[in-house]
Amino acid sequence: MSPVLEVQGLVTSFPGDGDRVPVVDGIDLRIGSGEVLALVGESGCGKSVAALSCLRLVPRPGRIEAGRIAVDGRDILPLSVPEMRRVRGHEVSMIFQEPMTSLNPVTRVGDQVVEAIRLHERVSRAAARARTLELFRRVGIPDPEERLDAFPHQLSGGLKQRVVIAMALAAVPKLLIADEPTTALDVTIQAQILQLLRDLQREYRMAVWLITHDLGIVNELADRVAVMYAGRIVEEGSRLDVLAGAAHPYTRGLLRSMPARATPGERLAEIPGVVPPPDEWPAGCRFATRCERAFEPCSSEVPGPTDLSGSHRAWCHAVARERGA
Repeated sequence: MSPVLEVQGLVTSFPGDGDRVPVVDGIDLRIGSGEVLALVGESGCGKSVAALSCLRLVPRPGRIEAGRIAVDGRDILPLSVPEMRRVRGHEVSMIFQEPMTSLNPVTRVGDQVVEAIRLHERVSRAAARARTLELFRRVGIPDPEERLDAFPHQLSGGLKQRVVIAMALAAVPKLLIADEPTTALDVTIQAQILQLLRDLQREYRMAVWLITHDLGIVNELADRVAVMYAGRIVEEGSRLDVLAGAAHPYTRGLLRSMPARATPGERLAEIPGVVPPPDEWPAGCRFATRCERAFEPCSSEVPGPTDLSGSHRAWCHAVARERGA
C-alpha cells in the first residue's frame, strides 16, 4: 500500500545574499495510513517550511527547487492550481500554530467552516451548516448553535483552535498536518486539544504529521519521530527508539532540556548556542558548531545515515564511528 505522504529529496529555498539559500535541504519523509509522525526540532530548523512545501503553499519568494512529494501515491508537484485546491482539504489539511492566521476576523466562524465544506462537496448551504454544527459538537465547542454565529474575536484561544480543527476536518482528509497546534494555549487547554487530536485521529483513522519542539507532546501522540536540524533530518525511528535510545547529540540535547527530565533543584540543561541562519549553515554536519562530540570530519563532510536498529537511523559521524560504520 502506498503511504499517505512520501517526500523524497525535498529542497525548498529562499533568496539570500546573491544566491538562493536552501531552508529545507534534501529531506525524505514517509507517513503511513493512520500513523502519527512527529517532526521535532528548534525554531528555525525548517519544519514549517517543509510542511508548507507539501501543500505547495510556500510563501513567495520561496520555491521548491527539487524533490518529489506524493500524496496517496500521486506526485503533486506537476498538478495545476485547481487540482491542488482539491488536494488541500480533501486529502491533506493543516492546522496552524496561531488560529487567527486561519480565520477571517470579519466573517462568522460557522460561515467559514460552511465555506470549507462547500468547497469540497456539492451540498446545499443548509446541509453544510448542519454538518458544521455536527463538527462543532464533535470538537467539543460548548453551545455550538450560538458559536456558529460568533466572530473570531468573540472566542477564546482554545475555542478558536477547535474551530480551526473543525475546518480542517470538513472534508475528512487522509492526512492532517498539525503545526505546533498548542503553542499559543495555556497548559490546561493544551491538554484538552491534544486529547481531542488523539481521539479524532483514532476516530477518523487519519494519518497525522505533528510538528513540534515539545518532546512531551511527542511522547503522548507519536508513533514515529523524525528530528530536524538546520534543514536536514538528523535522526528518525519509532517513538521508543528515539526517546529511549536517542543516538544523535542533537536529539540527546533536546531530551536533556525537557523539564520532565530535570533533577529538582538543579538548573535545566540546555544546548549551547542557537540554530544558525540558513546562509550560515556549516558545510559538513550543521550541528558541529554546537556539538560536544564534534571531531575532524564533522566540519567538512556531510554525514550519511547510520542504521541503528530496524528503522532507527542517525546522521552523525560520531555515531558512525561508535558503530564501526
